[in-house]
Amino acid sequence: MMQRHVLDDLKKTAAEKPDKIAFSDGEKGLTFAEVDAVRDSIGSYLHAQGIYNKPVVVFMQKSPEEVAAFFGVITGGCYYVPIDEEMPEGRIRLILRHVKSPLLICDETTRPRAEEMVKAEELSADIVLYEEIRAHEIRPETLEDIRARALDTDPIYIVFTSGSTGIPKGVVACHRSVIDYVEQLSEILAFDENTVFGNQSPLYFDACLKELYPTIKFGATTYLIPRTAFAMPTVLVEYLNTHRINTICWVVSALTMISAFNTFDVVKPVYLRTVAFGSEVFPVRQFNLWKEALPEATFTNLYGPTETTGMCCYYRAEHTFADDEVIPVGRPFPNREIILLKEDNTRAAAGEEGEICIRGNAVTLGYYDDPERTAAAFVQNPLQSLYPETIYRTGDIGRFGEDGNLYFVSRKDYQIKHMGHRVELGEIEVNVDLLETVKMSACVYDAERKKIVLFYVGDTEEKELLKTLKGKLPRYMLPNVIRKTEALPFTANGKIDRRAVMEQYQSKN
Repeated sequence: MMQRHVLDDLKKTAAEKPDKIAFSDGEKGLTFAEVDAVRDSIGSYLHAQGIYNKPVVVFMQKSPEEVAAFFGVITGGCYYVPIDEEMPEGRIRLILRHVKSPLLICDETTRPRAEEMVKAEELSADIVLYEEIRAHEIRPETLEDIRARALDTDPIYIVFTSGSTGIPKGVVACHRSVIDYVEQLSEILAFDENTVFGNQSPLYFDACLKELYPTIKFGATTYLIPRTAFAMPTVLVEYLNTHRINTICWVVSALTMISAFNTFDVVKPVYLRTVAFGSEVFPVRQFNLWKEALPEATFTNLYGPTETTGMCCYYRAEHTFADDEVIPVGRPFPNREIILLKEDNTRAAAGEEGEICIRGNAVTLGYYDDPERTAAAFVQNPLQSLYPETIYRTGDIGRFGEDGNLYFVSRKDYQIKHMGHRVELGEIEVNVDLLETVKMSACVYDAERKKIVLFYVGDTEEKELLKTLKGKLPRYMLPNVIRKTEALPFTANGKIDRRAVMEQYQSKN
């Protein structure tokens, strides 16, 4: 029978490998049997509270227990909203205000912040400790009924991305798109029961799908690598070796941090056999260092936005590249099509540039409680008008090469890829402009130096502004360069001239 629930594999894997570690942080872990029991307990708890088909916030430290809480929310017929303790309070409050979740699952560390924010926002949400519900009485008949009622188009999570209006966009994904994604990705990267993942991404990003769901599908193991390890390249590689990690799916910046600091001269990740990368363009020089250090490993470039359930294109990088070459995005996963649309909504010919649009099961349900922005990005396929068919417009510009591969060219708007994350420069400007000491601001991106540059007119000094922004924006959205100026340039129609802002910045560098 065709799988239609994303957790169907977990019960089977728990029966076959009950004592095998499923998820670990390197010090403590949960076996498959423990994960299965916890998720059944949390699912039963949600039912007992009368919570069904609702967003449930999971606000915990990155841990195996947080993963089990995700699965528990799904088991209860709800969809999880992951929030990280390192997120700035302002961003968390925006998300809480937007989803209006009836319940927040916390741990002892995060509960005080959750209580403060729920009170400040006057939200009618209950706060419960993971430790208090992880052993709740399991009600098998109830859970079976919830499972039987589930459709593969039901949502399972909301992941928030950067939003140009200052309000993050909550991407809603369903069972069907995640199941299909895991199937295709697993075949492309050859996951199996012997796979040992090294997770790099925070659990509030969809990037973690590459590890979480294949782990329960195959009975593999995922290590949730501590964030602190990524500040010390040698320590990070030693961590990979200590835990015999053989598969990593990381953002490019995490990989280049290792190769750029000559780490391979000291220690190499000797167990790695599968290296996948994405979210940024891999500098050829750094890629070649990885390829030379691990000649027996497979390297795969992945491409895809959150709105299409993770990655949807791949390219097997089997050779080193010349300095003037670009690593292709490649070809779409099975069951997906990449359409390049020109400005007039006609298909771009081979070699022509066009906006990358994606169709197929990978397309998610849209943005949570945000019909206007959903309608702008999830649109009717303009290449056919005979029946409803939704495609997602990525805002990325690409072209198909003579080799048939897709090549990324640039962003269509002010959305950028920085430190492995999607960032809309407009969201940074909104947060800056909200400050009483700032009159106006403009944000641009120095792609060559990979720096977010902020110009502003106001009464506050640059160091003080940066200090304030640290409480409002995630680390990866903080401007790398802040310049106070007497005035900003404008276009003839009264808009801030960002091209002139960039020229002003470049003239002083």
